[in-house]
Amino acid sequence: MSERCEGCGDGVRVAGGIGDIWTMDPTGTGGMTLEFTDDSEFFLCFDCIDALPDEPTAGDVAALD
Repeated sequence: MSERCEGCGDGVRVAGGIGDIWTMDPTGTGGMTLEFTDDSEFFLCFDCIDALPDEPTAGDVAALD
């Protein structure tokens, strides 16, 4: 299963789900959802998360390439 990163647009593997029950593939999730104080949420890959400042806002996510 994969989900699109809202920062760079790349497809990101998301671990879990019924498909992972039958495999011993140790590949994990390549990103996570960040929730901000204004109740906005963004799914970002780890590379985009690393590119954010220490205390990011939704505007910082919008500024990602």
